[in-house]
This record gives sequence, C-alpha cells and structure tokens, in this order.
Amino acid sequence: MLNNKTILVTGGTGSFGHHFVDYVLKRYNPQKIIIYSRDEYKQFIMDNEYKDNRSQLRFFIGDVRDGERLKTAMNGVDYVIHAAALKQVPACEYNPNEAIKTNVNGAMNVINASLMAGVKKVVALSTDKAVNPVNLYGGTKLVSDKLFCAANSYGGSNGTRFSVVRYGNVAGSRGSVIPFFQNIIDNGGDELPITDYRMTRFWISLEQGVELVIKALKESKGGETFISKIPSFKITDLAQAMLPGCKMPEVGIREGEKLHEIMVTSADSPFTYEYEKNYIIYPHYNWWGEKDIIPGGKLVEPGFEYSSATNKEWLSIEELREKMKTDLDRH
Repeated sequence: MLNNKTILVTGGTGSFGHHFVDYVLKRYNPQKIIIYSRDEYKQFIMDNEYKDNRSQLRFFIGDVRDGERLKTAMNGVDYVIHAAALKQVPACEYNPNEAIKTNVNGAMNVINASLMAGVKKVVALSTDKAVNPVNLYGGTKLVSDKLFCAANSYGGSNGTRFSVVRYGNVAGSRGSVIPFFQNIIDNGGDELPITDYRMTRFWISLEQGVELVIKALKESKGGETFISKIPSFKITDLAQAMLPGCKMPEVGIREGEKLHEIMVTSADSPFTYEYEKNYIIYPHYNWWGEKDIIPGGKLVEPGFEYSSATNKEWLSIEELREKMKTDLDRH
C-alpha cells in the first residue's frame, strides 16, 4: 500500500517517527518519507542515522502552527501521519496558549493543508487523555480528535479521508514512567515513588502503535477512531519488575493525572465495534452510514467501557520484565 507513495510525518523526529520510518522502510518501498518538525538538530541526527536511505527521506523544518509551510511541504503527498503535539501535561497547564496553538490550531492547519494538497488519507495520533479530559493537554487533544473526524465532511465523497488512532503512554517513551524509574535506578536509588498504589496503565509498544496507524491507513473510510486491544498492568508491579524488593513510597497523584487510562467510554458504546485485535469508534454524523462499517466487527454491549482498570488481560511482574526486554524502543 505504501510502495511508491509519499508520506509526511509531522513531529517526525520523535520516538514514533523513528519507529515509523524503521517499520515502513523494512516492509515497503516508499517514494519519499517527509519528516516535518521544528528541531534542526534532531533532524541532523536522524538524517545521519538513516544515511543509507537518504534517497527516500526528506527533512522539512517547519511548525504545524505555520499553515503556509505545511501547504508547501504537502505538495505531492499521498498520506499524512500527524504526530506533532505538545504532550507534557505540566507544560501545557503552565503554557495553555502555546498548547492550543500547537494542538488545536496546528490540527486545523494540517487539515486545511491536506485538503488543499489532495492528500488521500490522514491519520492523527490521539491519547487516552482526550477521553473525559481533566487537564488542558487532554482538552486540546479532544478538540483535535473532533476536528479530524469532522473534517471528512469537507473532503467530499472522493476527497481526503481523516481518521484517528488512540493509545496511552507508549512504553518507554519520553516522559513516561519507565525512563523516570530507570533514571532513579541508574543513579543508585533504592526506592521508586508511586503516585497512587491503585494506579493502572495500558501497555503498548511503539511497534503496536505503528501497526495501528498502518491499519488505519489501510482500512479507514473516514471519521473512525482506532484503538488497540492491549494488556494492563499495575504501576506497583512495574516498579517491582524494574527494581525487585524496592521501597515504594506513595507520593500522591499529580495535577491533571488519572488513576486509570480509559480508551472507550460508556457514552461511546453505541458507536463502538469490537474486532479481533482492536476496537473502532465510528463517527456519529449525518454523512456517515452503516455501509461504512468495516466488516468483521461486532457492536459492543450497551454501557461498555474500555479501561486499564477493568481490562481482561493483565501483565504479571515477570511478563513486564520480558516486555521491557523486547518492546522498549532504543531511539
């Protein structure tokens, strides 16, 4: 599907962008992958990492806040993966205007540039924090998700198709708990602070995150939110997996933090279908119909909720150790 195609990745120098490029170059033969991001140094580093594939990579310095630059970058692009965002909850709380400029205005710029360039499909990366948001980051991503789903009404029957993929903190990604714990361990610490002993999270690897994006590119008809079926774990079990026998002082939940990750709410259940490896929340607009439902799924029960607290699949301490050996990205 991606052979001889041109793909643009916003925020492409991040963990997701690296893994997406690895995945696509190993399995497809794209004409070009355009890395669109703000940081020239990260682009320089990434360019050197992929020096054997330079004929297929292009590096565009640009910000999603800059609509005109996006329009230039998207000339001739077939697919767009929108991964750029301000993601750090405390930073967004302290700099709300900046979060809105990037996460909301930037989303609108990506949509408008994609429509004008005639891009075939756009997949936007979302987060569990967009579900019942309790912080500004989650609020901006909720708005972003709504913008991308609604954008399908502007493309017409043969125009650009927009969809969303949603997952929580990717295992080992910057700002997540694993690097935080590992830094304490590397500096000789013998205790790992736990915000709340009840806290649970989903486990998703970068590989699974990229596979979900590829699935959305292949299957989406417009307006869907794709969610992977993935296991849950307890934060206390993660601490013991990383530093067996460690002390675990409970330090209190941080501002804007949730006890559990929720991917599908009960309010979404009337529009959510379960598939073998994922869920899809379908749009609820007058331009969408049941004919657009992807075959092979089953409507979930009324009131269904997909939460890390009530998940059917859980990782044990030993399974977490194995996951950290196999799933953590090294970029």
